[in-house]
Amino acid sequence: MTYQETLTWMFNRLPMFQRQGAAAYKNDLSNIRLLAEKLGNPELQFKSIHVAGTNGKGSTSHMLASILQEAGYKVGLYTSPHLKDFRERIRINGEMVSEAFVVDFIAENKSFLEEESLSFFEFTVGMAFSYFAEENVDVAIIEVGMGGRLDATNIITPEISVITNIGLDHTAFLGNTLKEIAGEKAGIIKKNVPVVIGEKHPETASVFVQVAVNNGNEIFFASETDFEAYKSDLQGDYQAKNIKTVLQTILILQSQGKFLISESNITEGISHVIKNTGLQGRWQILGTKPKIICDTGHNREGLEIVMQQLKKEKYKNLHIVLGVVADKDLDAVLPLFPKDAHYYFCKPNLPRGLEVAVLAEKAVQSKLKGKKFDSVTEAFQTAQKSANEEDVIFVGGSTFVVAEII
Repeated sequence: MTYQETLTWMFNRLPMFQRQGAAAYKNDLSNIRLLAEKLGNPELQFKSIHVAGTNGKGSTSHMLASILQEAGYKVGLYTSPHLKDFRERIRINGEMVSEAFVVDFIAENKSFLEEESLSFFEFTVGMAFSYFAEENVDVAIIEVGMGGRLDATNIITPEISVITNIGLDHTAFLGNTLKEIAGEKAGIIKKNVPVVIGEKHPETASVFVQVAVNNGNEIFFASETDFEAYKSDLQGDYQAKNIKTVLQTILILQSQGKFLISESNITEGISHVIKNTGLQGRWQILGTKPKIICDTGHNREGLEIVMQQLKKEKYKNLHIVLGVVADKDLDAVLPLFPKDAHYYFCKPNLPRGLEVAVLAEKAVQSKLKGKKFDSVTEAFQTAQKSANEEDVIFVGGSTFVVAEII
């Protein structure tokens, strides 16, 4: 198969949570363990750092990778979902995995993947681990897909387990309370492996402390430590919390003596995340006159900070291109959006996208006024035509909406 034919098989043949929801969710790790065994357990052949959390785990993962790259290490980075190209998920020192590797991996394992009915996410994890092992990376930063305990990435034993924060997201799978969700994310904590928690929350701190004690771990709450300010090329206000989580993690790596990381490496790594790792979609400025901003924030905790930052922008008129996925808690997120903006409602181009008529109807209940469009592209182009040079256009509500306009 060609690369495009391989991608078509990958996306169409097997279920994928980001596109189809519950059909792709597995309740154990048996499939990924079977695949790992078939591949020769590549996850045992490199050091790793495991990163979970409701928000910020992608930015945190990219920052950690950037710092370690600046320190001269060969760094694997596995994240999800991708924005434009599947290969964004699997990188080494910022370079995406080759098309040839993707094609060869699927060709070599296709029969097994079909016979065992592995999910898209499961075989993607296997692909990443195989690539990192084959390329002899010094360390791989592994971002959890969803939750932690039952996530396919959770077959690694990392140098450090990192949990950025806890919020009410994916409640259909992870639980309806912060404590329940914390319990799922705490599932990445391994025996005698230090734990970094980005944000200390009164409802969840005891969950993490108890799991850490049971496993003989040191636990660190980054939000309780004072660090000097670092300037980053990632412009979102929420990055301040992520930077503290990263700095706490780096401090532990330095104390372990397994990696040599200088102050200059930290400064340069945090300053050049986008250049070093290719991260996109985090308070990204796509244009000026009018200023165009996009952000992948999509749950209440993430959108609260994004909307607060949007309020700081100066503009004559605010235009918001908005689309969401079907399992989004609209009653929780829509009230966060400004009521004086012009809205361009749309549906992201995937089966799990929420129908635009439903979004528009719910938006009216939150006093958000706008027009419906058949596609993200049409909504965005109309916003561009309607805006003048003094206006601001914001695009968001879903990773998939941002992906369509970048």
